[in-house]
Amino acid sequence: MQDSIRALFIGAHPDDCEYQAGGLAAKYRRLGHTVKFVSVTNGDAGHHKIGGLELARRRLVETQRVAEEFGIEYEVWDVPDGYLVADIPNRDRMIRSIRAFKPDLIFTHRLNDYHPDHRATGTLVQDASFLIRVPNICPDTPAIEYRLAILSLRDGFTKPAPFTPDVIVAIDDVLDEKARMWHAHTSQFYEWLPYIDGYEAEVPLSDHERLAFTRRRIEAMERQITEGFRDLVLARYGEQEGRAVCAAEAFEVSEYGRPLPPDEIDRWFPR
Repeated sequence: MQDSIRALFIGAHPDDCEYQAGGLAAKYRRLGHTVKFVSVTNGDAGHHKIGGLELARRRLVETQRVAEEFGIEYEVWDVPDGYLVADIPNRDRMIRSIRAFKPDLIFTHRLNDYHPDHRATGTLVQDASFLIRVPNICPDTPAIEYRLAILSLRDGFTKPAPFTPDVIVAIDDVLDEKARMWHAHTSQFYEWLPYIDGYEAEVPLSDHERLAFTRRRIEAMERQITEGFRDLVLARYGEQEGRAVCAAEAFEVSEYGRPLPPDEIDRWFPR
């Protein structure tokens, strides 16, 4: 592993980073690496009973719980949920945000996705991927002088191209940490998502039971990923260790960043 890694996770909404990559983020933090989450919108539409400023404030508090417990820097933009566009002002803001953190790795949404905010976030990162190195663009912030790696978060969409992972990370040892990240986002994982996906009646009432409920949901989700990409798991971890992996997160290397040859995977991604 690299001695010091700076990992930047850029999601469209508060909880997107935790949902797709909380396990990897937890592993980085265990090893003392620097992690930042960015939510490009304030999430003020993601609820069925409250919204606007009240919901944005609530979701900001939820992000800060994650930040405080796990030592993760967390930035939430003031863009309204559902109204993100990949325009020049937001592109410049993305350039400045990336430059300020100086990451080695960026993780973000792919461009083909059901949610317009996800697509716009991926586009903003893509549009910034070269310009972060151009000194005459946003000259008030120093340009990055190296080519960094960009990776896509997993999704299940197949058109125009399916998610094709290049990196798999076993997260069995950090399932509790990922569950606590989800657990911090009460408004989402115990209210909004159960409502929109039709499983409100399954959500427990007590804090302890909710945390166990969330852990089971993560285990089921990550087990599907593991089985779907078992060949990649075996290639990285070997036959014996790979067969024992139950939960994993997967990432696709983007062609808009620096290539990551197979012999560099263990350098940048904890086992």
